[in-house]
Amino acid sequence: MAAQKINEGLEHLAKAEKYLKTGFLKWKPDYDSAASEYGKAAVAFKNAKQFEQAKDACLREAVAHENNRALFHAAKAYEQAGMMLKEMQKLPEAVQLIEKASMMYLENGTPDTAAMALERAGKLIENVDPEKAVQLYQQTANVFENEERLRQAVELLGKASRLLVRGRRFDEAALSIQKEKNIYKEIENYPTCYKKTIAQVLVHLHRNDYVAAERCVRESYSIPGFNGSEDCAALEQLLEGYDQQDQDQVSDVCNSPLFKYMDNDYAKLGLSLVVPGGGIKKKSPATPQAKPDGVTATAADEEEDEYSGGLC
Repeated sequence: MAAQKINEGLEHLAKAEKYLKTGFLKWKPDYDSAASEYGKAAVAFKNAKQFEQAKDACLREAVAHENNRALFHAAKAYEQAGMMLKEMQKLPEAVQLIEKASMMYLENGTPDTAAMALERAGKLIENVDPEKAVQLYQQTANVFENEERLRQAVELLGKASRLLVRGRRFDEAALSIQKEKNIYKEIENYPTCYKKTIAQVLVHLHRNDYVAAERCVRESYSIPGFNGSEDCAALEQLLEGYDQQDQDQVSDVCNSPLFKYMDNDYAKLGLSLVVPGGGIKKKSPATPQAKPDGVTATAADEEEDEYSGGLC
C-alpha cells in the first residue's frame, strides 16, 4: 500500500514538472495545474507516511501558488508543510512555516485564518519553547484585537499570562494580566475582572512589590460591584496579613476555595506565597498545667469554688 502511494506521488510530481515547462508553443508555465499536481503528490506521500517528501511537495505547491499570485492557497500549502514537519517532530521549523503562512493570510485579507494558524503554532511549541508560545499567543491576540474580536483576543492573552507565570516571568505577567483586565472591563465582564485582580495581586506579591499589589486593589474599587464582593474582602485580608507578616492569615486566605479553584498556575502562586522574613505564626493557646499535690488554691480558684454550687 505504501509503495503504491509513493509511486502515485512520484507520478504527480512528474506531471507537475511538465506543467512548469515552457516551449515554442507554450511561453508561460501553467502554475495553477502544477500546484494542483504538487498538492496531490503531497497527499499521496502523507498517506504513505513519507513526511519529508510530503513536506517538499507542499513547499513546491506553495511556490507555484505564489507565482500564480494565489496568496491564500500558497499560505495553506506552507501551513501543510509545517504540519508535515510536526509529524517529523521538527517543531521549531514547523512553527516557522506556519508563521510564514499566517503573514500571507494577513496579506491576503483573511485575518481570522491568520489568527487560527498562529494559535495552532503556539500550541505546537508550548511545551518545547514556552517563550516562543507566549510571543505567538500575543501576536494572535493582537490580530483578534485589530478585528475587534475582543473575547477571542482576551482568551489568547490569558494563555500568554499563564505561561509567563509558569516561567516565573512575573514582570511581564503583571503587564499581560493588566491587558486582560482592561479588555474584560471594556466588554463589561466585571466578575472576571475581580479574578484578574486576585491574579495580579499574587503576581505582585511574588515580585515582593506590596505597593503595586495594594494599588491594584485600590484601582479595582472603580470596577462596578468589586467593593463589597468576596474577592475584595479576601484581598484586603491577604494584604493585611502580608503587611503584618502573619503567615497564618495569608495561608488561610490562599487556601480558601476562592483562591484554590482559580486557574492552576495562580492557585500554585497562592499556595507558595510566603510573607517577608518568613512571617510569624499564631501562638497556640497554652495548655493549663496541673497543680502539684499540696499546692494551695489561688484566690480566683477559691472564689470560683464559693459560687460553684450556685447563688442559693
